[in-house]
Amino acid sequence: MKMNTLSPAEGARQAPKRVGRGIGSGLGKTCGRGHKGSFARAGKGKIKAGFEGGQSPMQRRLPKIGFASKLKADTAEVLLYKLDALPAGDVDFAALRAAKLVPSTAKRAKVVVKGEVTKAFTLKGIAATAGAKAAIEAAGGKLAE
Repeated sequence: MKMNTLSPAEGARQAPKRVGRGIGSGLGKTCGRGHKGSFARAGKGKIKAGFEGGQSPMQRRLPKIGFASKLKADTAEVLLYKLDALPAGDVDFAALRAAKLVPSTAKRAKVVVKGEVTKAFTLKGIAATAGAKAAIEAAGGKLAE
């Protein structure tokens, strides 16, 4: 095998369309673009997403529903059993971040029930669900707001 004898496999490469090269090519005159309209003109064929030809678009016809709380995106959930990894005593947001229980993007934390807690914790500036609060208090801890 020599470099000058190399060629692609049969049918692997397709010749490009030769538009505007006469009636016999099948792509003469209008070059496969039809007659008139934005798609027939150069550089005008793009339609923005959601455009429905001047008809009122779907995103405007349908009613707005729902609500996304921005608070929820900033709040990290801390599972109850993961609190046991921390030493007993006062736990605040800085302690949770130091223990890598909350991501760096979170601005607040909330303790949710999953598993058990055996140590007495005093949560400072951290929210907790009703079940988590009951479990913490049952273990001898409390929530200080």
